[in-house]
Amino acid sequence: MQMLAPYTTLGLGGPARDFAEATTSEELVALVARADAEGVPVLVLGGGSNLVVSDAGFDGLVVRVATEGVSVSRDGDQALVTAEAGEDWDVLVTRAVTEGWSGLECMSGVPGLVGSTPIQNVGAYGQEVAQTVRCVRVYDRRTRQVADLEARQCGFAYRDSAFKRDPGRHVVLSVTYALDVSALSGPVAYKELAGRLGVSQGDRVPLALARQAVLELRRGKGMVLDAADPDTRSAGSFFTNPVISAEEAEALAVRAPGHPRWDMPGGRVKVPAAWLIEQAGFPKGYERGPVRISTKHTLALTNPGGAASTADLLALAREVRDGVREKFGVTLVNEPVMVGCALEG
Repeated sequence: MQMLAPYTTLGLGGPARDFAEATTSEELVALVARADAEGVPVLVLGGGSNLVVSDAGFDGLVVRVATEGVSVSRDGDQALVTAEAGEDWDVLVTRAVTEGWSGLECMSGVPGLVGSTPIQNVGAYGQEVAQTVRCVRVYDRRTRQVADLEARQCGFAYRDSAFKRDPGRHVVLSVTYALDVSALSGPVAYKELAGRLGVSQGDRVPLALARQAVLELRRGKGMVLDAADPDTRSAGSFFTNPVISAEEAEALAVRAPGHPRWDMPGGRVKVPAAWLIEQAGFPKGYERGPVRISTKHTLALTNPGGAASTADLLALAREVRDGVREKFGVTLVNEPVMVGCALEG
């Protein structure tokens, strides 16, 4: 049996009953379709950077996506960049910056593969892939057909998508991004990034400058994979920033007057999870046995020595979630995909 821990950035996860690697889209479809026909559970594995696998592993077929290829065409002032699901995300971002394709630069340093980006609606520092996705080619396991889904069919929302809300139905084969042909970044939307760049929010900067600043910020938070940095043995941000109703926001304002917040459409409010965690008594470096909160960022839960179990990690995650809920009345939700385990309970 193939252990899954080496294929995840957390270094956690038990064995797979069966394991295969797909190097073409056709092979990926064939492997999944055959397993479905035989009634075998399937886990499609990308870069493992947003995955928490149980200690029991996966009792089925794990298909590791290793497809490659990028093609480019023009549509007016935009470059249409189609990347196979197995392409490394940051390699694609690097190429976009080098070629003068604007729209991905603030997502520099995000680990993982292209195929995961529309599922999670990956985003960072004011950009998210929903802003640039033109089309997602998928294998629909329900209809047993390959289909091209336009962005409007993907149901994108904050760190969410139709793919995430109907898990397992679609296998992403490739993604087409519509990127502006420009030497300048998109408008800098994130206050922290604008401060690092020394510009005002809404300003544009050279693509390479934006990428450099984002990488510096991410490294400072242990969010760029580095074998020499134990804080990067994580799944990135473990919790999403909660988006709460107007009524919940009023209640939170009573418990935490003057708390940081971002106003959202419909009267909803987004609250920084990192702030809630720290104010609930969980500082950077907080330890529970062999796992800990990152020493650089309270949103990341880490397996610094590589000796922890998934059960250890989930125990820490539940302690943090329960502590935040008790103090602020806000329930944090995990961002990584859970395989054979759950935060609930």
